[in-house]
Amino acid sequence: MALLQISEPGLSTLPHQHRLAVGIDLGTTNSLVATVRNGISVVLNDADGRALLPSVVRYLPDGEVQVGEGAQVAQNEDPANTIVSVKRFMGRGLRDIGDVSGSPYRFVDSASTGSGQGPGMVQLRTVAGVKSPVEVSAEILKQLRLRAEAALGGELVGAVITVPAYFDDAQRQATKDAAKLAGLNVLRLLNEPTAAAIAYGLDNASEGVYAVYDLGGGTFDISILRLSRGVFEVLAANGDSALGGDDFDHRIYCWVLEKNNLPPLGAHDIRLLLTRARAAKEELSDHAETRITAVLSSGEVIDNVLTQHDFHEMSRNLVARTMQPLRRALRDAGLKADEIKGVVMVGGATRMPQVQHAVAEFFQQAPLTNLDPDKVVALGAAIQANVLAGNRSGDDWLLLDVIPLSLGIEIMGGLTEKIVPRNSTIPTARAQEFTTFRDGQTTLSVHVVQGERELVADCRSLARFELRGIPPMVAGAARIRVTFQVDADGLLSVSAREMTSGVEASVVVKPSYGLSDDEISRMLQDSFSHAEADMRARALSEAKVEAERLLEAVAAALAEDGGLLSAQERAAVDARMDALRARLAGDAASAVKMATDGLNLATAQFAARRMDASVKRALTGHRLDELDV
Repeated sequence: MALLQISEPGLSTLPHQHRLAVGIDLGTTNSLVATVRNGISVVLNDADGRALLPSVVRYLPDGEVQVGEGAQVAQNEDPANTIVSVKRFMGRGLRDIGDVSGSPYRFVDSASTGSGQGPGMVQLRTVAGVKSPVEVSAEILKQLRLRAEAALGGELVGAVITVPAYFDDAQRQATKDAAKLAGLNVLRLLNEPTAAAIAYGLDNASEGVYAVYDLGGGTFDISILRLSRGVFEVLAANGDSALGGDDFDHRIYCWVLEKNNLPPLGAHDIRLLLTRARAAKEELSDHAETRITAVLSSGEVIDNVLTQHDFHEMSRNLVARTMQPLRRALRDAGLKADEIKGVVMVGGATRMPQVQHAVAEFFQQAPLTNLDPDKVVALGAAIQANVLAGNRSGDDWLLLDVIPLSLGIEIMGGLTEKIVPRNSTIPTARAQEFTTFRDGQTTLSVHVVQGERELVADCRSLARFELRGIPPMVAGAARIRVTFQVDADGLLSVSAREMTSGVEASVVVKPSYGLSDDEISRMLQDSFSHAEADMRARALSEAKVEAERLLEAVAAALAEDGGLLSAQERAAVDARMDALRARLAGDAASAVKMATDGLNLATAQFAARRMDASVKRALTGHRLDELDV
């Protein structure tokens, strides 16, 4: 932690030259804003001295918008117009949300609103009109911007905004759009676990390998980072994006339903009991028991006592679900638990004793708790914002973040060719050369996908574009370089260039809505559980592509030089071709390969005769002394 900074005479920054920049943690449950003062990162409070701004927005009939505490108080009485946990909807389509029968919100598809948010982007109907998650998030960000400008006494030059490590392109773009709508200049989107590591690393002058355990309101992330002489390198990231503090609330809610034998409830009572469940969860972090009371719309009175022991038992499997991503992250980083120097706890849900106990048991050491888990992300983001604003030399330390899922393109046979593997350091640029499949091919379709599976059908489509104007060549002669560029915010652009002619095409990947948290988590889990099946499928597809290529080549050769074969030889080749076509209808890669080898063997003598005939035609009419030997 820097207590005193000494500069050479004439080189120090004058007070009026200090640029005002902030770090913002746009959270599912609460949001914060922080800045760097006198070399120290601090959270900015509101006029009442509160650091946390509840991420709750309420729309009123007269057009007024309530944000934070006021909206949170009204969430039980006006659930349809009070938006809670909007972060779960960022960059997601209506089909991604799943079952909405128990939700108090009235969802609509933007395709029917003309909002311009893109087909499939989820919208919410309120008394103030249809609102997108981008607009709702913008209200939260606007409130934080006003708080910061009031506290700092001037206009901000920009902000670093944190996002979950597993946010995809569309979700990151939605966050940037919300910031722009709120009047903020985004200096950088920063992964939340990385921001926490920055706060710990710089405040404690730490070095070594650290794990960042981030259990927030809606998601769980685990990141493994190496801190060494001012370099912050993310080695691996993993998580369970369908798990967060809200799930612990839901367990208590279900316990209340079962305890009181309640029938299906309306939206008002659901929101009321979930609010009581959250309060009970927080109370049990410091007390052995708590009382849950509520009066339902039917007049029925709820009055139950929940003990800390019972809560730990009912949430045991939720805590256990965080352990598998820990193991995967360590495996990806090539490390063991005993090689981790410290564990940083991030997110309010990590205050639960059962979570801290499980983490301590897994790593065989007590987690670091000297920084507030609610504030540590905003503090780290503020440090990064201070650097990017030019108030501190960027040479003091270097940040190396990673992408959470592999990026690649579709190749023949419906296979995925990964160009940028997951956990690659960003910003990054990777290129790979491809070629044409057919003679005279002048157009190449590039299909950009994201995911860990071998087949395109099991990955997520991000974008498509075409490279036109490829000079006609024989199959395999063209050299087409496909380049992927991922910027520091994790946003992707792709280009394709034919190397001999120079023709080029490109696309900036901006899907209308992106991967759901569940899909991202499922992609990673599927990549492990289906690894063997994927390899078999890839082997089969590759064998079929090679077989089809051989069949086309043999058919063309027979059409041109079939007279070189006797009737009996021709029949043998035709039989081998029929046998190969029959194998193509099956699902055994070994059988396809065996039939392909059989056709190659049957046509070996034919190929030799064609070569002899070609040489003979080339020599016909020439004397020996005319040849350049």
